[in-house]
Order: sequence, then C-alpha cells, then structure tokens
Amino acid sequence: VQLQASGGGLLQAGDSLTLSCALSGRALRTTTMGWFRQAPGKEREFVAGIMWRGGTTNYADSVKGRFTISRDNTKNMVYLRMNSLKPEDTAVYYCAADPRVNIRLAIYNYWGQGTLVTVSS
Repeated sequence: VQLQASGGGLLQAGDSLTLSCALSGRALRTTTMGWFRQAPGKEREFVAGIMWRGGTTNYADSVKGRFTISRDNTKNMVYLRMNSLKPEDTAVYYCAADPRVNIRLAIYNYWGQGTLVTVSS
C-alpha cells in the first residue's frame, strides 16, 4: 500500500488550496482515510478524516467550516479542500490510511510522504 500526497504550496492568508492523496495497493472504498499536519516544533495533529463506511467525515475544531475532506472511490483519491487559509495552517500535511485505534489518533497503518503548505500573512 502506498500513499502519495500532493498539492502543497506557498499561499497568502485567505487563499484556498486543494490537497490530493492517491492511494494504491488497496481499494479506497473499504479504507478509512485521514489528513494530519505537523508544524515545525509541534506534534502531528489530526485535521480531517473520512470513514470508508458511509463516508462520515470528522474534523478538528481548528479547521471545521473551512476545510472539506472528500474522496473519489473510482480514482482511489482523497482530497482536502482548504478555504480561508490562515498562517497557523502552515505545516506539512500528511494523508494516512487505515487507522489502528480511531480516526483522530495519528496511529495509522499507512502514511504518505507529506506535502508542505505555507501560508503567509
């Protein structure tokens, strides 16, 4: 199983951006997925997740209402649409597949390599 995250970049506060995560080696339709981020000097934190059954989504309070996680099972792709970006959203963003405990804990079986998002004020 491999994950490939992409779409990061350098943006200004208020901008929007969509991150993509390509899953290979297993079917997305039976895989729960999560997005996490890690800012310099901080621990990795949960951003958003989407359950394989029913597509239920879950968001960190800090991004609720601004970020949207979605998936395309036909393409085996997961997306994170980020609106109204803030400087505090600056981090390396990681996609992850198949949580071991629950969707919000950074204990997943598979991780992508990360993509950097930098938001300037």
